[in-house]
Amino acid sequence: MTDPGALPVIIVHGLWVHGLVMEYLAHQLKEDGFDAHTWSYPTMRQTLSENADHLAAYCNSLGLRRLNLGAHSMGGLVAMKMLERTPAIICERLVLIGTPYTDSAAARRLAQFPGGDWLLGRSIREWLDETRPKLRARQAGVIAGTRGFGLGALIGADLPQPHDGVVAVEETAVPGITEHIEVHAGHTEMLFSSEVVRQCGAFLRHGHFEPAS
Repeated sequence: MTDPGALPVIIVHGLWVHGLVMEYLAHQLKEDGFDAHTWSYPTMRQTLSENADHLAAYCNSLGLRRLNLGAHSMGGLVAMKMLERTPAIICERLVLIGTPYTDSAAARRLAQFPGGDWLLGRSIREWLDETRPKLRARQAGVIAGTRGFGLGALIGADLPQPHDGVVAVEETAVPGITEHIEVHAGHTEMLFSSEVVRQCGAFLRHGHFEPAS
């Protein structure tokens, strides 16, 4: 059987952005020997379930039934929903970067503003309103940021501490994960952090994070 660390890695972006924002992470992983692929999807107009099904279709188009996943923010929700809805796809290792699994105080606060529900889009709305899916990756690691500057901090001064400016560390807790680490970086800043790249590579290759640098 193929070493889990040698499997292709599908990289999934978060809300309001395009797959291009994940190219730095993908490039660095490729430089480290990984077969990394970025995937883009409409983050606002489609539901979480629809985006999850499209991610499954993308994986199928690559002929992948066994893979690794790296996902930022809402991308982690899409990935987890895909694994729940498509059990034929086996995820060996999943890295969630700043993903609000338990809840999102920032999203709920934004929804209270005029037009806030529209800004959140249909995927986040579905996530907030439904039961959280169980973890269906064989190994999963969570990277949470602690540099609290960002949109969430501006719209909700009561965002639980510590947080990355959008997602609180406590919101990233996922039952059954292998490891959970914190890095001193903001929510978007984590996409361009050498430490996040290092930790992603370590977990995808070995199934565990490295000591903090």
